Amino acid sequence: MSAVAALSPFELLALYERRCLAHSAGASERIEALGLWRGIGFRVGRRSFVSGIEEINELLAVPTLTHVPGTQAWLMGVANVRGNLIPAIDLGRFLFDERTPSSERTRLLLVRQHGGTVGLLVDEVFGQRTIDDEQRGSSEEETDPRLARFVEGNVRLAEQAFGLFSMSRLVRAPDFRQAAL
Repeated sequence: MSAVAALSPFELLALYERRCLAHSAGASERIEALGLWRGIGFRVGRRSFVSGIEEINELLAVPTLTHVPGTQAWLMGVANVRGNLIPAIDLGRFLFDERTPSSERTRLLLVRQHGGTVGLLVDEVFGQRTIDDEQRGSSEEETDPRLARFVEGNVRLAEQAFGLFSMSRLVRAPDFRQAAL
């Protein structure tokens, strides 16, 4: 009798899970890239940000939105994304009280929050950015009081400044969670 055959159904499932995780896509990449932080770069108004790649679930072209009456101006409405209703937030309007103009580059970043997912409208997405520990350690403090609670520091990548934007801080902020008037 083999050792695998002697396992209970639960132990067998746990074994399969460990084997799958050991061979998951990017596992070797993660091992080789110790000391590197990966994020998704995006622009809101005139500011560029980068958020941890694990904080952003998906990037979408802006879907059709349905207005929700009695809400803050920065809540643009809800979108049907594969059968799920997702609130769509104009991040520029929330942060700077400036409406994000619609263009071919405008995107919706899907971010998990307690109780579901939220879509954040941004001016454009730059794609993946990699920051090493030295760059993160020497980041400059955020001076804009509107951003200080969400931006953990500012780094330079290829002569462009990026704010290290924490999506988890954003979705936990009381004023962000209170979209009703």
